[in-house]
Amino acid sequence: MKNVIACLMIVALLIGCKSDATKTAPSKPRVKIPAFDKEAAFAYVEKQCAFGPRVPGTDAHSQCKDWMISEFESMGAKVHSQDFTGTLYTGDKMPGHNIIAQFNPDNPRRIFLSAHWDSRRVGEEDKDPSKQGQAIDGADDGASGVGVIMQIAKTIQANPIDLGVDVVLFDVEDQGERESNERESWCLGSQYWSKNLYPENYKPEYGILLDMVGSKNPRFAKDQVSRRYAPKVQEKIWNLAKNMGYSDKFVDELGGNLTDDHYFVNVIAGIPMVDIINQVKGSEHGFGSHWHTHDDNINVIDKNSLRVVGQVVLATLYKESDNSIQ
Repeated sequence: MKNVIACLMIVALLIGCKSDATKTAPSKPRVKIPAFDKEAAFAYVEKQCAFGPRVPGTDAHSQCKDWMISEFESMGAKVHSQDFTGTLYTGDKMPGHNIIAQFNPDNPRRIFLSAHWDSRRVGEEDKDPSKQGQAIDGADDGASGVGVIMQIAKTIQANPIDLGVDVVLFDVEDQGERESNERESWCLGSQYWSKNLYPENYKPEYGILLDMVGSKNPRFAKDQVSRRYAPKVQEKIWNLAKNMGYSDKFVDELGGNLTDDHYFVNVIAGIPMVDIINQVKGSEHGFGSHWHTHDDNINVIDKNSLRVVGQVVLATLYKESDNSIQ
């Protein structure tokens, strides 16, 4: 009789365990990941460049700001311009505007996408000395990341997602001192935002930074800052890119110890953030030959590169929304 009772107790325990297992939240239905429109993304890059160099304090910069705000508002986003004054390493002051656009602002689960939207006031790497003191278009270095993000936002508007997505476009990023080891001379907009979070007490799950994502045959290595502060996010995105057939671009190699906006977001704000940035092997400065030159114009932009990055980030967001990303 004791054996029978013991068996019944074991069966009851197993049934109880099974019941507990069924109480776990079921996975959400898989969502269809929309296709990324490379032509529309290219048009967003082209439009930014059409204003001229987007150096803070210039008419081109102000006009581009107004246009971006209008575009995000037309997509139904809640938009805010976080205004600040940046002090350059020279002591000069620059008016800065971090553009913040919130999609699904009431959703508690949030991820944010970022790029810098200013362009450099000098082209010190240009082979023509007479042009080195002139501002550059920054088609790849700035506008490419913004263009991809704007098209992602447009796609989310047309294909609703169960996830809060925030866009944070940092200003006064590219005005730092080249011959200095001081990180703080760069990325003034992200430093300001990280110290003055908007929205207040902002706590997204993580962020994705896009920088120089538009030139031909990009090599997106795993930069060391992302590896140090957001390794799980980095692996998640690079593994997804591999499964999508893009391992030739999202390479499984360790990249540089970069000073970029994500450094300050990680260190100051404590928000894990990864950088998707083109790092060129064998380059003296680690980037493409057009970097900080007047060759960084619309002609350097490759639509397929925009498509690959846009599709990977879209897939990341939509898979996060249904909890299907590993």
